[in-house]
Amino acid sequence: MIVALLNQKGGVGKTTLALHLAGAWASADAPVLVVDADPQGSALDWAEQRTREGHARRFGVIGLARETLHRELPALAGDHALVLIDGPPRVTGLARSALLAADLVLIPVQPSPLDGWASAEMLRLLGEAQLYRPDLAARFLLNRCATGSNTLRETRSALASSDPPVLKAQVGQRVIFAQAMRSGQLVDELAGAGPGAREIAALASEIAGLIP
Repeated sequence: MIVALLNQKGGVGKTTLALHLAGAWASADAPVLVVDADPQGSALDWAEQRTREGHARRFGVIGLARETLHRELPALAGDHALVLIDGPPRVTGLARSALLAADLVLIPVQPSPLDGWASAEMLRLLGEAQLYRPDLAARFLLNRCATGSNTLRETRSALASSDPPVLKAQVGQRVIFAQAMRSGQLVDELAGAGPGAREIAALASEIAGLIP
């Protein structure tokens, strides 16, 4: 199963989500691989920092920021039960290749009208891919949410009847996620990570329910 996290808007937390979902699923003893398809290489940077800090390897991370990703990935995925693609912002060719490779597309958005407008290009690319892949599933994912804010309620309401639909689980705006990324760790490895770790676990569980 290949899950791609994609949005043409940068800064929506694709890398953080990809790594944390990989950690959640790898904890269930499933062989998991993260494919860094962003030329910035943030997932690879995280993996290198994890090695420098001496933390145990929980899942593999490889770089594949090429427009041939959809042709190369099946061989590289090997026996991994789950593969997560950390997609690029504003690189249409790479995004198209990731869409052709994926079985499920997650579109992270922040609770902001600007993020909704910026997702229009991503939805256009998704529609193009579904012409060739009619079974390609997709979901919006609310990330960096300020709990209880009017903007969050308005965004969720606006997405309630959207196509693709929005996941019920959401992830909050928490400093501990930035701390984890800087240290090459995941929130469930840090003290005081209860709420963030629970949000990731709930998100991973809901997405797993979409996987055949």
